[in-house]
Amino acid sequence: MRLLLINHYAGSPQHGMEYRPYYLAREWVRAGHQVLILAGSHSHVRSTQPQAGGQTIDGISYCWYETPAYQGNGFGRVRNIWAFCRHVWKDAEALARAFAPDAVIASSTYPMDVWVARRVAKLAKAKLVYEVHDLWPLSPIELSGMSPRHPFAMLCQKAENDAYRDADVVVSMLPKVQGHMRAHGLDLKKLHIVPNGITLDEWEGEGETLDSPELVTHLALQRAAGRIVLGYAGSMGLPNALDVLLDAARLLKDEPISIVLVGSGHERLRLEKRVADEGLANVAMFAPIPKRQIPALLAQFDIAYIGWQRTPIYRFGIAPNKLMDYMMARRPVLHSVEAGNDPVAEAQAGLTVPPEDPQAVAAGLRRLAAVKPEERAAMGERGRAFVLAEHTYPVLAQRFINALQ
Repeated sequence: MRLLLINHYAGSPQHGMEYRPYYLAREWVRAGHQVLILAGSHSHVRSTQPQAGGQTIDGISYCWYETPAYQGNGFGRVRNIWAFCRHVWKDAEALARAFAPDAVIASSTYPMDVWVARRVAKLAKAKLVYEVHDLWPLSPIELSGMSPRHPFAMLCQKAENDAYRDADVVVSMLPKVQGHMRAHGLDLKKLHIVPNGITLDEWEGEGETLDSPELVTHLALQRAAGRIVLGYAGSMGLPNALDVLLDAARLLKDEPISIVLVGSGHERLRLEKRVADEGLANVAMFAPIPKRQIPALLAQFDIAYIGWQRTPIYRFGIAPNKLMDYMMARRPVLHSVEAGNDPVAEAQAGLTVPPEDPQAVAAGLRRLAAVKPEERAAMGERGRAFVLAEHTYPVLAQRFINALQ
């Protein structure tokens, strides 16, 4: 098949997140399909921005459309979205004629790209596929307090409704969306669930070693002191609820437990200031590391942490990449969440506690720290088996193709 994937924020190992478009496309190319990814030249989630133009990465063709830089979620981001959609709309006839896709996949976080995808699909007589990462406009409404009457929310709602009406196939990463999508006009016969996952080659062989001397030294010192290391690796934003973890750290300051945070994000500087101002000597924060060093980092954690805000939006389910990495690394997971699904509980790979509850997080960490090492290892093995069975990209990519066929 010839697959045209439209994802404004698509990334690659060279550029950083989002990785899902790259990993799916790489498996499709390996299976003999031809893939063209359309993305913007500037994205807030990438670590390195590409130059506008064409590029081939591991057999995947990319077209980076020139889009203006922005910060935050204000008018600059709206202008960036508009620029990307305008470019694709303008090129629709050329894409339909030159690439002649069999399927056009609208996969940006926001839903408005379905309009340009629909135009290309109609011209090419191709299947239209709508892939859902997050439910927009419901996510900005429930997470950020945006009014449903805000013009941007109303625009998103129109696009979401059109997507459910017009798409031949709808793919969702979130597993509990059926009621919401039905209420907005989707025939559930079109719906297929394809969650996030891991790529096997990052976990095979010896892999890359940590090349951060400061981080390596700190971890070695904690182990030499006989302390349990709880680690977090990922984005440092409000949705990650890291303030709750710091509140729990304050409750644990006199116990032999060290907390290590590795990553970057909008909240990093504020969190660092909290650690310093409150004298949280049991917390250390480090800069992000290359993705291929993540397995080596996770191997140094005794327990891995992931937390969420308490918000109704998670009733539709969660599909976090970092959780798949934690489980693949055989780490027992302390999961602070209330959601429509819970992979940690499903796999019996750790302990789940309520969100936004520092006392519960502290108690959960004490409980996991008190567990015998062999029992924590068994939790880790169950997590890895769960990921290998359900969440590797060869499996997910084929599930996606099956949905198209």
